[in-house]
Amino acid sequence: MTVVRGVVSGRIGRSSTSRRALEEAYRRLSLEALKREAAARGSFRASSWLRQYENDPNGFIREVLGPVWDTPTWKPWRTFISAVFALPFEDDEAFALYQRCTNRNHPPTQPFKEVWAPVGRRGGKSRVFALLAVWMAVCHDWSKYLVPGEEGMIPVIADARDRALQTMGYVKAALSHPKLKDMVVSDLSEEVHLKNNVIIRVATASIKAARSRTVLSALCDEIAFWVSDELKANPDKEIIRALRPAMLTIPISRLFCLSSPYARRGMLWEQYRNYFGRDDPRVLVWQGDTQTMHPTVDMFEIDRAYKDDPTAASAEYGALFRTDVETILTLEIVESCVITGRYELAPMPRTVYKAFVDPSGGSSDSMTLAIAHFDTETERTVLDLVREVKPPFSPEAVVQDFAATIRQYGLVSVRGDRYAGEWPRERFALHGVSYEISERSRSELYQAVIPLFNSRKVELLDDRTLINQFVGLERRTRASARDLIDHAPGGHDDVANSVAGAITEVAYAGGEIWSRPWTFTPTTGPSTGSAVLYAQQAQQRGRFMR
Repeated sequence: MTVVRGVVSGRIGRSSTSRRALEEAYRRLSLEALKREAAARGSFRASSWLRQYENDPNGFIREVLGPVWDTPTWKPWRTFISAVFALPFEDDEAFALYQRCTNRNHPPTQPFKEVWAPVGRRGGKSRVFALLAVWMAVCHDWSKYLVPGEEGMIPVIADARDRALQTMGYVKAALSHPKLKDMVVSDLSEEVHLKNNVIIRVATASIKAARSRTVLSALCDEIAFWVSDELKANPDKEIIRALRPAMLTIPISRLFCLSSPYARRGMLWEQYRNYFGRDDPRVLVWQGDTQTMHPTVDMFEIDRAYKDDPTAASAEYGALFRTDVETILTLEIVESCVITGRYELAPMPRTVYKAFVDPSGGSSDSMTLAIAHFDTETERTVLDLVREVKPPFSPEAVVQDFAATIRQYGLVSVRGDRYAGEWPRERFALHGVSYEISERSRSELYQAVIPLFNSRKVELLDDRTLINQFVGLERRTRASARDLIDHAPGGHDDVANSVAGAITEVAYAGGEIWSRPWTFTPTTGPSTGSAVLYAQQAQQRGRFMR
C-alpha cells in the first residue's frame, strides 16, 4: 500500500491521468485486502486438537472437565449425548438407561435434528447445555455454511435472565481452557465472539432472541416456563417457529429443548406426546427424573418434597407433567370479548361506575387500576379503563394519579385486596378516595368472571397485556379440593386482577352498600382530604343524584 501511495504522490503523479489510474488501483488493492482479511477470518480452521473432537462430544467434554466426566455421576449425561449423536453406548447398562428414558427399543442410527428432554430439577442440564454449546461452536467447521464476513449464532435461551447468565458462566468457564481461550475474540456479559465467526449468546425467551443472524444450533432452557406479556399465548411456539427457519440452511444444526416439565400444554408437552417412545429418526424425546440424571444427589430433600406435595414433586423431581394444572380461558374466548380498536372510554354522565385497584409497593409488581360499568342496552359489563404502572415507581405518586382518575369517573371509593395492608387505605384517603377491602380473594375473582367470559357478557378493551394475562391464568387442584386460580410460574396477573375485580363488582353488585345506585356528573374533586367528608360534600353539592 505504501508503495502505491508513494507513486501517487511522487514523480509519476505529474500526469493527472496516471494519478487517477493509480488512485483507482490503490482503491482496488485496499478493497482486495479487506476481502482477503474477511475471507481469512471466515475460513478459520480449527486446530487438529479441536478437529479430533468434531464427532466426539463426550471426548471434548472430558478434556474440558477432566476425569470427573468419566465418573458414575455423569454417566446418564454421557449416555444422553451418545443417544443424541448416534454414538456407541458404553455398555449394556447405558443402553438400558437409553431405553428407559426414551421408551425406544432400538439404538439410534443417525444424529437427531431436535431433542426434547423433560428432566427433573438439579439434574445438571444447564451445565451440559453450556458444554454442548461450546463444543458445537469450536469443534465444527462452519465456514462451509457461512459466507465470508457472516457470523453464525448459537443462542442459549432461558426462561429468566439470572438463569441465562448462569449458563453463560458455564460457557466462559469452558472457554477458559488453555487450548480454547485463544479462540475468544471478545468476551461480553451476555455473548462471546469466537475467531471462527461464531457467537455464543445467552438471552431470555423472546422473539428477538430467535430472529437475528444465521442460527447454527439453538439450546432452549426451561422451555416449559417461558412466559411473555409481549407475545401472544404460547410464547414457546412463537420462538421455536422463528428458530427453525433460522437453522434451515445449516444441515448439521441442532435444536435442544430441555426443561423441568410443568403443565400439559406448550411445545414441550406437545413434542412429548407426539414423539416419546416413537422411533422417529429426526426427533428424540428423553425423559429423566432427578435421581436418574444425577445419581449422587441427596435424596433427603426430594423425599420431603414428595411427602409435602406429591403432585408438585413429581413434576419438579420426577420429570412428570402435572395433571392438576389446566388453563381456564382460551385465547379465542378472551379475544371474542375484546372490542377491537377500543382502548379506553371517557366518563359518561348518569353512569354507575366501579373501580378496582391492585396495589404494589413499587419494587417488583405493577400497580394497576380498572374501571367498569354495566350497559343496560346490551346487558353486558363494559370495561372502561385500565391503568398499569410498572416498577420501579413511587407508590405515593401512583396513588395520587389513580385517585384523580377515580374521581373523574364520579367515584369516591375503590376496592382492592387485603394483602397490601393498611397503606393503600391511608394513602387513598389522603386524596379523597375510600379504599375498601374486597370480600373475594384473587382466585375467587377469577372464578367469578369465567362464566361472564364464556357467555360473552363482558366487553374488554383492546389491550394485549390484559389478553395475555387472562389467557395465562391456570387452575390448580389442591388437597383441600378447592381449586386455586393464579398466574403460571414466572407470569404476571396484575392487570387481570384489577380487571376481574372491576368486572365482578359490576356484574355481582346487588345489595352491597358500596354499590348504591348513584349516578354521576363528571368532576375532578379535591386533591386531598378525607374520603368520607368529600363524599358528604359531593352529595350536598348535588354531584351525585339518585
